[in-house]
Amino acid sequence: MTVEFGLDTFGDVTAGSDGALLSDAQTIRNVVEQAVVADEVGLAFFGVGEHHRAEFAVSSPEIVLAAAAARTSRIHLGTAVTVLSSDDPVRVYERFATLDAVSNGRAEVILGRGSFIESFPLFGFDLADYEQLFEERLELFGRLRDERPVTWEGRTRAALRDADVFPKTENGFRAWVGVGGSPESVVRAAQHRYALMLAIIGGSAARFRPFVDLYHRSLAAVGSERLPVGVHSPGHIADTDEEAMEQAYPAIEINRNAIGRERGWPPYSRAQFQHDVGPEGAMYVGSPETVARKLAATVRVLDLDRFDLKYSNGTLSHERMLRSIELYGTQVVPRVRELLAESAG
Repeated sequence: MTVEFGLDTFGDVTAGSDGALLSDAQTIRNVVEQAVVADEVGLAFFGVGEHHRAEFAVSSPEIVLAAAAARTSRIHLGTAVTVLSSDDPVRVYERFATLDAVSNGRAEVILGRGSFIESFPLFGFDLADYEQLFEERLELFGRLRDERPVTWEGRTRAALRDADVFPKTENGFRAWVGVGGSPESVVRAAQHRYALMLAIIGGSAARFRPFVDLYHRSLAAVGSERLPVGVHSPGHIADTDEEAMEQAYPAIEINRNAIGRERGWPPYSRAQFQHDVGPEGAMYVGSPETVARKLAATVRVLDLDRFDLKYSNGTLSHERMLRSIELYGTQVVPRVRELLAESAG
């Protein structure tokens, strides 16, 4: 079984050694450093999310990724996700074609509607158009991927008449759709022939198997070849289970409660955390062996092509994230490959 292993970050604003929050600027510089370490330990992908709120420093992922491209050589660089609904598909395509050039063919894009809505009023979009904005922009972006003049018309942006888009790429770039778990979104990704990235942030991975099967059936129905399926889930790795949990919980609690106050969630608790890191939870927290075993089980049950660990968790420090990245690349990934080989044999 061939599977890629990557990392995702939202550029969470982190705490320094004195406990105070770092500046947005320092957080962004640290993200670039994290990408460099990810490249050094041989990981396949580094994704940076787009947000427009105080907890996250990155609102322009492509600029951060371009900085990372200049300091890395092998790792693929992309978003996690680009909020296509509140952006323009032509500009998104131009930015990623440019990133593909400066990275020597290492650009990827994961497109999504986003789980936060701050970008809609910020850029003048009506939330009443939430579904139509994404559907139209996804269809147009798919047309732009052909890198030929496009004629297109929709309700949510100006029509195009034989419009060409530059720069041209040398070999195109991979495009995914990030899906939170609705069947309609899975079918949409297949109909437009995008790779599928499942964001599993709650519950067991096994319950997403029907979505994987639906995706493959939907691809076959439109006459498409098999396309990759990936998973994005949160986690943290340290030398021991106890160390990983004690490092991760306070940072995750701060982040969850800040967002939960807006969304009406109950306060996050140790009991909930213990469930989330357990066999039926969506977090991959623990020692390299613990994380590798859970990760291998996820790859097997979903027949994955890629797994992206969302390694930034609230205020978790830069130093601890660097250690987590190092352990992921040097110990977890090789161990997962061993476990997959054993089960295949």
